[in-house]
Amino acid sequence: MDAQLKRGLLDICVLSILQRGDSYGYQIIKDTAPLLELTESTLYPILRRLEQANYVSEYAIEHNSRLRKYYHITAEGVARIGEFLQEWQDIMRVYQYIKEGYDHE
Repeated sequence: MDAQLKRGLLDICVLSILQRGDSYGYQIIKDTAPLLELTESTLYPILRRLEQANYVSEYAIEHNSRLRKYYHITAEGVARIGEFLQEWQDIMRVYQYIKEGYDHE
């Protein structure tokens, strides 16, 4: 899969998980496991990128005498999911066009 496309899909998958409710890194990794393999070394740069874009915010809660960072999707993050869904419809139209030409050969 194209690296840029995969990067965009990973970002949206993380936003989609957070749209279901606030979460922390390890839980996000577990939640994505049925769809794709996501490691800590991949997830945390994604979360930083999403936070810099103001798509997510973070806060800390004490858990077992340690602070655990939680991530929360912002209104901008929800809007980004909507933009992605619209963009994906456009991509699917191009996909269908290419596939029809390929199937005829």
